[in-house]
Amino acid sequence: MSAPTMIGILGGGQLGRMLALAGYPLGFRFRFLDTAPDAPTGPLGELFVGDFRDSEVLARFLDSVDVVTYEVETIPEATARFAEERCPVRPGPRALAVSQDRLVEKRFLESVGVPIAAFAAVESVEELRDGLAATGLPAVLKTRRLGYDGRGQCVVRTWEDAARAYQSLGGADLILERFVPFDREVSILSVRGLDGEVRFYPLVENRHEGGILRLSRAPAPASTDLQAEAERFARAVLENLDYAGVLAIEFFQLGDRLFANEMAPRVHNSGHWTIEGAETSQFENHLRAICGYPLGSTQCVGRSAMVNLIGTVPSTQAILSVPGAHLHLYGKTEKPGRKLGHVTLRDDDPESLRAGVERITAAVGAALDPV
Repeated sequence: MSAPTMIGILGGGQLGRMLALAGYPLGFRFRFLDTAPDAPTGPLGELFVGDFRDSEVLARFLDSVDVVTYEVETIPEATARFAEERCPVRPGPRALAVSQDRLVEKRFLESVGVPIAAFAAVESVEELRDGLAATGLPAVLKTRRLGYDGRGQCVVRTWEDAARAYQSLGGADLILERFVPFDREVSILSVRGLDGEVRFYPLVENRHEGGILRLSRAPAPASTDLQAEAERFARAVLENLDYAGVLAIEFFQLGDRLFANEMAPRVHNSGHWTIEGAETSQFENHLRAICGYPLGSTQCVGRSAMVNLIGTVPSTQAILSVPGAHLHLYGKTEKPGRKLGHVTLRDDDPESLRAGVERITAAVGAALDPV
């Protein structure tokens, strides 16, 4: 590809914004489609505003686009199929479809040999009873679609809990999963190119509160065997889906075992540290992959920690006064529970990094254990 490639991104949130920031130095151009006229990608390229199912808007958006990708997995599969008739869509629509339905996703992961907790489809009170007999208590009852950042799910410890959760979640299109008493949550980011080359970032240790990622540490302290196992699971998913781009898989770790929680067919919040903390960021590698360029190194540059800014933005002065801190704001208005930005800290010394995380979380107003 000698000329700059026009990349169409379905979705105009912060992930699309960071993709564009990574891609402009490489000569890529971007346009975005989003339902919100004030989407964070607005200042970074042509923003088409409209419904993802509107064929007229889609046709205008796709005109002169060389490749399409997406920054959120709630994009309708039909939209990706429509786009695929006109230009390559990477990752492909199948990856999107698998990730949109928790039941389909669990069955897929199980089929390619990725360990998961026991689960059951729930469409009725009878199926809820049968599901609890299979999973045991405690368990987690979830909607099959659209739940994210802790939404659409309830931990149930008794039959009464389960019955209440069943009603509150709509009483249909649910999935019940065994609760995993995990030691910690980890994720692996992988990237696969058009030629089938695969590279992996190191395992990342994550801390969630209220279902929202608050803190990531990279690389996570992990054995070589654990890293190899996570890579084996990710490779199985990538190859089965004939995938191109970055893929994230979140795991529960229990002892020396990994149980997949969910996958995301896109760049991922737990990989934001790679902008400063890896030889090649997840965003640049995603673009390289979907455009057929050689993949970049996924090696760490020292140690990193990433703190999400949720709901409010702290003092820029306070953040930037911390050595090794890098502030990324997404251009969003403040709102409870909304991801407004993140801070990455880089430091070769573990104790200095821990102290930096403590200062950042104090500025953010959170009491987080820096893992």
